[in-house]
Amino acid sequence: MKKVISVILSISLLVSVFAISAQAARNGIDLSYAVASDLHYNIPDEELEWFSEDPIYGYANRRAAMENESGLIIQEMLNQVAANKNMDFLLVSGDLADNGKSTVAEHEAVVAMFKDFEEASGKQIYVVPGNHDYGILGEYCETDAAKFRELYAEFGYDQAIEEDGLSYTADLGDKYRLIALDSNDPDKSTEDGMTDHKVNWVIEQAQKAYDEGRYPILMMHHNLLDHMPMQRVLSHDFIIRNHTATANKWANAGIRLVFSGHEHCSDATTHTSPAGNQISDFATTSLTMYPLQYRFIEMNDDEISYKIKTVDKIDTDALTAAVDGYSQEQIDAMNQGLNAFAKEYLKNGVEYRLERGFNDEQLGIKPSDIYYDLVRGAVDALNDVLNMPLYGEGSAQELARKYNIEIPDSDYKDGWDVATELVSAHYAGSEHYPLYERDVKILLLTASLVIKEEFAFLDNQFIFQAAGALIAANGTENMDAILGMVTDETEGVTAAEYFIVALASPLLQSFANDDGVDDNKGTITGYGVNDQMANMGDNFIDGALNVADFLYTMLRYLVKIFNIWMN
Repeated sequence: MKKVISVILSISLLVSVFAISAQAARNGIDLSYAVASDLHYNIPDEELEWFSEDPIYGYANRRAAMENESGLIIQEMLNQVAANKNMDFLLVSGDLADNGKSTVAEHEAVVAMFKDFEEASGKQIYVVPGNHDYGILGEYCETDAAKFRELYAEFGYDQAIEEDGLSYTADLGDKYRLIALDSNDPDKSTEDGMTDHKVNWVIEQAQKAYDEGRYPILMMHHNLLDHMPMQRVLSHDFIIRNHTATANKWANAGIRLVFSGHEHCSDATTHTSPAGNQISDFATTSLTMYPLQYRFIEMNDDEISYKIKTVDKIDTDALTAAVDGYSQEQIDAMNQGLNAFAKEYLKNGVEYRLERGFNDEQLGIKPSDIYYDLVRGAVDALNDVLNMPLYGEGSAQELARKYNIEIPDSDYKDGWDVATELVSAHYAGSEHYPLYERDVKILLLTASLVIKEEFAFLDNQFIFQAAGALIAANGTENMDAILGMVTDETEGVTAAEYFIVALASPLLQSFANDDGVDDNKGTITGYGVNDQMANMGDNFIDGALNVADFLYTMLRYLVKIFNIWMN
């Protein structure tokens, strides 16, 4: 009898493997799968809690995460992956539960959904932990590394070839190997826990994959590469330490594809090592925040193609059965299009958080900085201006005309409406707002009122010193274009305007412009293509152009400073 059972199991396994191989090999594709990140599952509240007076989106929290809806959004994503015959498995790059450290029940709910998905679809889920998922056991922590490993054993760890703490490797199809790296520090909040051991472990696993005829794919929670200009300054806890050196090492080890999360944005960035090896980091947005997206990847030797998939509906009957307080107007808005609803929810949540101001740590300033009082005053005054209506009596447009500044007409209600539109574009990816486009112009010219109203009394020499310190801290990228627009639109540049450009340019550059790599749909070179020499040539040309651009920009600044000073 045992022999018969063994034969049956062997046949079943062979049929399963053949089916997976045949599925993956369709249309010349070796591997196809879904990637999601930052699920941030929350146990829903019994009743809505309101944070603002907005009748529909006033329950948007400061994280702008759709907490009560999270379980239903996750379930809809799983339903889509299960139903899509082109998706053979699912990768999830961390932050599975929002309060995972302190509330094991949230993890248990995610595990239950994952088990139901795997049983119904026959598709495997592979996870890696995020900074919300485990910590060090104590009064406020129920989930440590051992507990996380126990909970998610079926989702990668039981399939592991090798394990190292909560990191592991597993084979994907016939030609690829997943390296799932735990990039976290269990004793920290958001920053990474990368060590030399972890960096070298990835290199060792990549070499073993190649030795066995497989290509390595890396998944981790923290970002490997910058996903917005100045990320290492503005969001330093979201990118791993020594990221450029590490990217060079991993690229040279033959890793071309990395999946990360944490930043909650949809962004694709490619880096080329000095040796000409390319590595691409695909940050995937938080599934339960606007734009409610995950990725679909298809691969063969020649190319890796990617596009995004969107969750645009949930079971709103289940939502109202679980949570009291939703109005019919809210439910109707969700049913008309959850993605559009989530965008307005995000904008309200971001405004709720930002209008309460930034603390010194968030701004990256300290009282000893020469520009501390200027930055602190500028940010506080900017908050007041952004709360003004853009148009009509007592508006920012009316105030601007006192200084011969003309804020273009639009449908925006106030400066926050513009600012949060740019933030939502950053989260959604593939964003591109040229500096002279209306939206960016409105925001910059509105911000210029802060200069006119608050800084007219300050000494020019002091402002130049402060601006110089800011430039030294943040770099000069894009500042020349911003300063040029201020000059064109406000009848010349004062020292105070020069300072506000130094303050605003990295922020505008971060949220208004992309890096030239399409974030949501495109194709990159596959593992089977060797373009190392061409990449080295491109690296040299790009480096030379960057140096020339830097020298040209600095020369123009010196001329501007001299002209302003002489006048």
